[in-house]
Parts: sequence; C-alpha cells; structure tokens
Amino acid sequence: MKDVFLIYDTSCFYEIVILNYFMSCTECDMVLCSLDGKTVRTMEGYSVNADKALRDVPIEEIRSFIVPGGDISKVNHENLRLYLQKLRREEVVIGGICAGVDLLEDAGILGEIKSVRNTDWDVVNDNLVITARANAYVDFAIEVAKELGLFTGEEDLKETIDFWKYFKPVQ
Repeated sequence: MKDVFLIYDTSCFYEIVILNYFMSCTECDMVLCSLDGKTVRTMEGYSVNADKALRDVPIEEIRSFIVPGGDISKVNHENLRLYLQKLRREEVVIGGICAGVDLLEDAGILGEIKSVRNTDWDVVNDNLVITARANAYVDFAIEVAKELGLFTGEEDLKETIDFWKYFKPVQ
C-alpha cells in the first residue's frame, strides 16, 4: 500500500519531512504526488520532483494521504475535494497539517469528527483523520506513524518521542 504526500507550489515541506523520515526508515512505499506530476517549488524554496501525478495512483492502493500546509488555493479545487471524499469513504488514513486542515475542512472531511478546528489540542486523531497545527509537526509525524503501525512497540515509540520531541540523545 502506498503512502501519498500531496505536494504543490508553496507547500510547507518542513511540516512533512519528519513523517517522511519515519516512513523511509520503515520502508514504506511513499509517493510524492503533485496534481499534474510536475516539479513544485515549496514554501522554503526547494524544487521537489513529484513521483507521479495524483491521478496516476489508484485509490485502492493508497494507505495514507498527507496534506501539508501552504497556499492551498493552488490545489483547493472541486476535483481534489471529491478525491478526498472518496479516500475518506475508502477508510484511508488522511492527515492534514496547518492549511492542509483547511483543505480537509473545505472537502467536508472534518464533519462530525474531532479536529484541531473544534478542540484546543495541537494534534487530533479521530476516526482515521489526523489534523495538526503548523507548530506540531513532530507530534503530527508521531501520530500518523502510530496510526500506521510504524513503531515496533512501546519502547520504540518512547525512544522516538524522547529524541524528536524532547531532544534526548539515544542511549
């Protein structure tokens, strides 16, 4: 199953880099997708090559779909909102951080679930939808990784939290 990262011009790459690292270390099948399959220029100024156009990844092959923040007006179109709704019906794990949460809201994904829109929490995981505020990118990465079962156990999870969130060196 594929873990898809939506990338687009002005997307905030730093918000998804740690999650990308966790997935890389656990040999996930990651795919960076832009709407058209072309290279994008991130908010930080990086040119990032898309692996594919989003339309070229069959929905039935997607395990998770991650939307970073940025200027979502670049991608907030009816076709993508309908695509997100279909992913939701297929029970794909959907994650949105920062303005990516706005896209999920505009697509009607948040509806009756708890999210950062209707709580004071920095990260919320409710019914396979994970939302986070921009400054919670470490917690977002950990929560998505937990949902996908990327940790080998409680000790692995604790070590990851200690290192990434509390900057404790690995012993």
